[in-house]
Amino acid sequence: MINSRTLFQTITLVLLLVFAQAMLNAQGETSGTASIIGTVLDPAGSPIPQATVVAKNQASGAVKTATSGSDGKFAVTGLPAGVYSIDVAASGFSVDVRNSVKISSGVATTIPIRMQVANLNQTVTVEAAVTMAVEAAPSQSSLEAKSAESVISSTYISNFISQTGDYSDVLQMSPGTFSVSPNGPGLGDTKTFFRGFKDGTYNMTFDGLPFNDTNDPTHHSWVWFPQPFIGSTVFDRSPGDATSIGPSNAGGSINILSKELTVDPSILGTISYGSFNTRMLSLDYNSGLFGGLNKKNNIWLNIHNLSSDGYQTYNNQDRWAGSAKYQFRFTDKTVLTAYTGVVDLAANTPNVKGPTRAMVAQFGDNYLLNNNPNDPLYYKFNFYQIPTDFEYVGLHSDLGHGWRLEEKVYSNRYYNHQQYNNGTSITATSATDKLNSYRKYGDSFNIIQESKYGTFRAGLWYERANTDRFQTPTDPRTWIDLLTPNFHEKFITQSTQPFAQYEYRVTRRFIVTGGFKMSNYNVHLLQYSDNGKTIGCIGGVVTAGLCKGGLDFVTHTANYRAWQPTFDARYRLQNNWSLYSQWTTGNIIPPSSVFDVKNGAVGVIPKPTQTKTFQFGSIYKTNRFTLDADAYFIRAGNAYSSAPDPATGEPVYYATADTHTKGFEVEGNAVLGKGFFVYGNATIGSAKYADTLLWVASSPHDTQTAGLTYLHKNWDIGFFNKRIGQMYNDNGSKNQAVPIDPFNITNLFINYTIKQASFLRGTKFRVGINNLFDKHNIVGVTPASANSNAPNPGDFLSLMAGRSVAVSMTFGIAPKR
Repeated sequence: MINSRTLFQTITLVLLLVFAQAMLNAQGETSGTASIIGTVLDPAGSPIPQATVVAKNQASGAVKTATSGSDGKFAVTGLPAGVYSIDVAASGFSVDVRNSVKISSGVATTIPIRMQVANLNQTVTVEAAVTMAVEAAPSQSSLEAKSAESVISSTYISNFISQTGDYSDVLQMSPGTFSVSPNGPGLGDTKTFFRGFKDGTYNMTFDGLPFNDTNDPTHHSWVWFPQPFIGSTVFDRSPGDATSIGPSNAGGSINILSKELTVDPSILGTISYGSFNTRMLSLDYNSGLFGGLNKKNNIWLNIHNLSSDGYQTYNNQDRWAGSAKYQFRFTDKTVLTAYTGVVDLAANTPNVKGPTRAMVAQFGDNYLLNNNPNDPLYYKFNFYQIPTDFEYVGLHSDLGHGWRLEEKVYSNRYYNHQQYNNGTSITATSATDKLNSYRKYGDSFNIIQESKYGTFRAGLWYERANTDRFQTPTDPRTWIDLLTPNFHEKFITQSTQPFAQYEYRVTRRFIVTGGFKMSNYNVHLLQYSDNGKTIGCIGGVVTAGLCKGGLDFVTHTANYRAWQPTFDARYRLQNNWSLYSQWTTGNIIPPSSVFDVKNGAVGVIPKPTQTKTFQFGSIYKTNRFTLDADAYFIRAGNAYSSAPDPATGEPVYYATADTHTKGFEVEGNAVLGKGFFVYGNATIGSAKYADTLLWVASSPHDTQTAGLTYLHKNWDIGFFNKRIGQMYNDNGSKNQAVPIDPFNITNLFINYTIKQASFLRGTKFRVGINNLFDKHNIVGVTPASANSNAPNPGDFLSLMAGRSVAVSMTFGIAPKR
């Protein structure tokens, strides 16, 4: 293993010495005599301040930037004569791209720019680009933000999270957010928490399209979108506005974006090796623009393989994955985009809550499984295969007169077939054969109209999901199933969300937005007779664990509907300072488990739980620093509980106490000079039940993040520390039962990249160290007894994975044009 202290210290010292030498050898750039000038205007002809203009020399690859003033005018000066590509980016607008712009020495070439309003995905991408051009912040909000959000840049994702990681690692350093992988970064299915919300109470989207489980709206970090698939991410810690689609926007939306297509071609192959015998091979290909004189085509693809023994004993993983994105421009106004991502993951993580205190005391904190065929935790008694795929075809078209059309048709599949032992015995029925699978088909349709008065948006999200789930007792020695399952269900879910929203420009600086959507869900459920564990033997008798006689299945239908109004206002105090306030509503559909009762008979169907969020905030930016701050109050409905009706015996569902969540968040980045930046965020707040004032599980009282980055020429170096304050876990139905002490997550990344001047542009050397100080904190506890919260040898523990070091080399072939 590469986890010894000596190796860690040696690698860090050597690379820091190289890093210091590189700074001493830094040289200035030469100036030219040509320039590019112009004015950036919106569709109504008004000037756009703070737009970023990037001029790239197509021969040398050299880049210079400028920012438009309050009158929208810009000037990129000191350019050598030649042919340039010009990218213009502004918050809330699509990127304007001009290729093959020829400029001559001593001449100021004038380029007028008329921007177009962007959709959600484009807005997020542009904001990330502007952030890096102006401040190089790992994460920050936008001057056009209408809620508390963090735009996480592609540079941060590619340089400052583990290459084996996933989207939970992307979010790790965001305000108030945390997740922990006990098996190492990206080597286990992690869950992310923020603002007192757990997985299943917030939306996740990829390129604007939601993905989630169908029995409840949770997610799986390691089998959907690993780090090589992710371009940038916008993390909206609110239910969003009326255009935020998905089944569970109660807490917020995590919007992941695919990789951006590039103008220039490149091929990048990566070899990585690290702690826990973790190996990764990856290939990235960018075609650049191609296809005749007009060059209307562009392709990006990634193929990679990851294998690892994992930090925990015998918790192995092997992942094969591929992703591709294709774009074709019919005209400058109509673009077709197609995407596919496929992941096939094999692992033998058991279906247990972690090692017990007794196991940790005897075998160490990385114990999980063993190599003893006579032990219930024998590793060959636990394995599963999870293939997934996600694909869409999207059309973006400018129809003229301010109208635009955006539509994406998509499909995705999740197939988790798991076989595991119960961990306490070995019998003919001690193991479980488990399947959770679904296939989805959907469509997201948007129509946008831009005028001098404002922007109108309307659309419809529709999705149909076919689900098959079962759990059947089986013998771990032979894997022969019983004939009757613990439960088996098939169901069809149809989700429909029409919405409409208008953004009214009261003045050039003051904008108000109002909208609504209707969330409508229909579930048609088929439940089979089982051995009594879930719905029972319907009309029959259970004998020796088998259902004999009676019905094969029962069917149920449920409809859930909720109206969700939203309202927000934002005001630009100055060109670099904006304020916003937002009132919005969210909801979560009930899970299919509400029907997991005797005979599947549910007397009263529960309604969707809803949230009401009020928040206000401020975003301030200068050439030297950024500062975002927000305060929020959330009233959230909780999951329904059930009790038998005294007259009929059928379960009646009732709403439990609401939670009140409130707090303050701040995030900022400052330029120290000579390539150094300092980043930080902090939160303080509470999430408590309204009736008892007890804390909601996994909601820390406070968090703090500190980061120091060096971004200069060939070097990208980042040191980040996240502190999670005290929080609590539940003990069954008892809230605030188990205290979890504060803990820190510390990571260091050192990158050296060969850039413009070389034939091997893109070649990169990288060292990443997760859990730098090798902490082994307890981050979660499931007590052995519901009657006591005192530490018990039988308590299940969730622990931080030990320090992991990874070294990688990326070999680039990207010739100068």
